Amino acid sequence: MDVRLHNRDVWDRRVCSGNPWTIPVSPEEVAKARQGDWSLLLTPTKPIPSDWYPTIAGANVLCLASGGGQQGPILAAAGANVTVLDNSPRQLEQDRAVAERDGLEICTVEGDMRDLSAFSDESLDLIVHPVSNCFISDVRPVWREAYRVLRPGGALLAGFCNPIGYMFDPSLEREGTLTARFKIPYSDLTDLSEAERREFYGEDDAVEFGHTLADQIGGQIEVGFAVCGFYEDRAPGEPLGEFIDHFIATKAVRPAT
Repeated sequence: MDVRLHNRDVWDRRVCSGNPWTIPVSPEEVAKARQGDWSLLLTPTKPIPSDWYPTIAGANVLCLASGGGQQGPILAAAGANVTVLDNSPRQLEQDRAVAERDGLEICTVEGDMRDLSAFSDESLDLIVHPVSNCFISDVRPVWREAYRVLRPGGALLAGFCNPIGYMFDPSLEREGTLTARFKIPYSDLTDLSEAERREFYGEDDAVEFGHTLADQIGGQIEVGFAVCGFYEDRAPGEPLGEFIDHFIATKAVRPAT
């Protein structure tokens, strides 16, 4: 399976079906952002702390794997120079539609989050990377590329899944029972048979991967980032959320010296 192609098509269809993460911000939200009243999500419900951001006006910002007309338009309305990179053409169409509707300047790039060759070394001030690296098999290239394109002092704000969410038997989890079945790292391609994947998630659902915290957090540190912010979050209605926050957000800074 070509995972990138498969997941691109899945997210294109999710735009058509109105998945919550594909619905653009409203004109009212854009207007508020122009007045300095705005917030963003990296994880399902908790806003990014306001002190995690650099000065946004005039900043060069990359919304990484962050199409859908949500983060990009708000940052552009707040005064940033925004580029949105995403694997899904229809997600990028959402950003362009908001930009046209509200008179915003947003550059869109279709591509793989692991390949930022379209960007020069030390050309960005901020990368906003909401939960999305669960759709790729190896996250370490994301951290390496993010470090390369950020200027010294630049920040990477990243959301990702706690790998504990991939440990449990999906058939029992549907019934509200959490029974450990899978080891971490996890892969839909190797830990489930094709028949199981179709039964549990549907033939046309996205392929996902559960990465270790050594890869998620340790990987950022190993390429040179200083992790200086952390919080956890949960998705409403998921059984695991009754017991633990199972999403993580980090702020990582490329040291100035």
